[in-house]
Formats: sequence, C-alpha cells, structure tokens
Amino acid sequence: MSKRLTSAALGIAGVLLFLITWELLPFVGVVNERYLPPASRVLVEFFHYLGQSAFWGDVGETMTAWALGLAISIVAAVVLGLVIGSSTFLRRATSSTIEFLRPIPSVALIPLAVLLFGVKIESSLLLVFYAAFWQVLLQVLYGVADVDPVAENTARSYGLGRFARIRYVVWPTVLPYLMTGIRLASAVALILAITAELIIGSPGLGQQIALTQSGGAVPQMYALIVATGLIGVLINAAVRLLEKRVLSWHTSVRGEVAL
Repeated sequence: MSKRLTSAALGIAGVLLFLITWELLPFVGVVNERYLPPASRVLVEFFHYLGQSAFWGDVGETMTAWALGLAISIVAAVVLGLVIGSSTFLRRATSSTIEFLRPIPSVALIPLAVLLFGVKIESSLLLVFYAAFWQVLLQVLYGVADVDPVAENTARSYGLGRFARIRYVVWPTVLPYLMTGIRLASAVALILAITAELIIGSPGLGQQIALTQSGGAVPQMYALIVATGLIGVLINAAVRLLEKRVLSWHTSVRGEVAL
C-alpha cells in the first residue's frame, strides 16, 4: 500500500511540476503567450468546456468512432489470428502479406477513406480499424505460437476436438497476449480517431481543435488538447483495470497484486 501511495504522490507531483513549468514559460518570456497561453488560462477554458453540451457531443462523436473501430478490429483480429495461427500452412502463406500491410501508416489511407465515405464517421472508422487491427492480430499470432505443444498433443490424445482445444489449451495462452494487444490498440485507436477528425473534418474533438486553431482561439485549442489527453489517460486506466480483472489468475498479474 505504501508503494502505491508513493507512486501516486510522485505522479501528482509530476503533474504539478509540469503545470508550474507551463505557467512560467510564457510569464518569463521564454515562449510568446500568443502561441502558448499560461496553464491557468487554458484550464479555465477547459472547465468552461465541461459545462457545454456541444463539447460533450464532440466527445461522444470521438468516443463512438474509437469504440466501434476498436471493437470491430478486436473481433476481426481474434478470429483471423486463431484461424491463421492454428495452421502452419496459413501462417506461411500470409506472413509476407502481413509484413507488407502492417507497416503502412493509417494516415496514408485518408485519401481512400475520403473517396469512399467523405467526411462521415465511416472515414474515421476505417482509419481506426486499420491501425488497431494489426496491434491485436500480431499479439494473437504470438500467443498461438506460444502454446505448449505437449499440452496440445495431450489434449488431442484425450480426444478433445478443435474447438475444445482452442477453449482449454490455446485460449488461456493467447489471452495475456490479447490483452496486451487491446491495451496497445486502444491508445492507437484514439490517436487515429483524433487524427481523422483533424485532417478529414469528421465530427469530434479533432474537428473542433482544427476549427479553434484556424480561428485563432489558441487557449480553447489547448483546452481541447488537454481534454484529449485526459481521455487517453482514462482509457489506459480502464484497460489496465480490465486486464487485471481478466488475468487475475495469471502469474504476472498475481505477482503485481502481491506487491
């Protein structure tokens, strides 16, 4: 408990130090206040946004694109990962294709997304899906490859069918890898959702950041950026909590809880 309190205290101290430094930079003239307003002014605008229904509507648009794109990518990656990973032939046949497609930046698909869907939420979903899909798929493939062959052969010798082996042998091995993939994908999905709104102009916080920047409302722009950062922190905390709940039986999580 003392270690957790110390960690929390250090985290709060780090945030306060960052805010104080931010406040002082324009005050002492290191940065022009026109381009970097003091933290106090930005926080006033941030709390002002919290009372606006339009702001929460933008948050809802961003989170909808994030959640839908992430959910679709997880389902598709888990199914394909289990199918491909369970077959030596499919692993070899798809490895070169995966290695070719995986490094393509999602932002490179923006022209295609605009061509297909315009500035609607579907454009954001395409980018979010493509970015998050590879994070989960690779982890699932790693998990399937890590299955103990002795355990799998034993299950087969006891007459367990394919689905039973996946449930009782493969899935427990894959699950820690899957949760790692979901944690990585959730952060990437938020980045791409905001990026799509910034560049394409689909509804959400990213669109509002672009509008405030073009309109010269710099404090409001930074307030929206702070809001996206806090959403990212909350998402990461929620996924880590889910990971601890789902993997409460796993040695890594049990050791972390014991500490």
